[in-house]
Amino acid sequence: MEFWTELLKIFLPTALVLYGMYLVVLTFARKELVQLEKSQATQLKMQEAELALKQKEVELKNKENVLPIRLQAYERLVLYLERISPPQIIPRLNHAEFSVGMLQQLLIQEIRNEFTHNLSQQMYISEEAWTFIKKATEETILLINNSSVGLHEDAPSLELAKKILENARAHGIYPTEEALVFLKTEVQGLF
Repeated sequence: MEFWTELLKIFLPTALVLYGMYLVVLTFARKELVQLEKSQATQLKMQEAELALKQKEVELKNKENVLPIRLQAYERLVLYLERISPPQIIPRLNHAEFSVGMLQQLLIQEIRNEFTHNLSQQMYISEEAWTFIKKATEETILLINNSSVGLHEDAPSLELAKKILENARAHGIYPTEEALVFLKTEVQGLF
């Protein structure tokens, strides 16, 4: 029995020391694991922050590159609207030797040519702005066609020119004004 007691005297302290070491190693391993997880989380946050910063840089560069193109599109469309407005297009295209029919055809053809020339600008403006542009174009053509009703086709073009301007004034029809105001407002929203 003494043998067992002696063995127990040696084994019990050894087991307690080993158990204590096990607890210390386990605590140390847990701390290392927590520290590693924190390090990985911090690293992940840093990578996310770097990615967000790079995305903002790309967006800024895109704005720097696209903004001038968009502004140019708005400028061209404002110019288009100004060019097709009745007070601008009639003096530019009307000649004394033209008839009502000739002027009507020429005005509509010029408006359609200008519209076709500016079709690609719709890529750089909002859908709503493009809708205003199309509406202004259609209303201007409609004003011209409605003004020609009742006029003899061979009458001097001056009669159609006067009638268009009178109808616009009398009925408050300024087809390009609403689109111009919308475009200007939208451009101001870019800044």
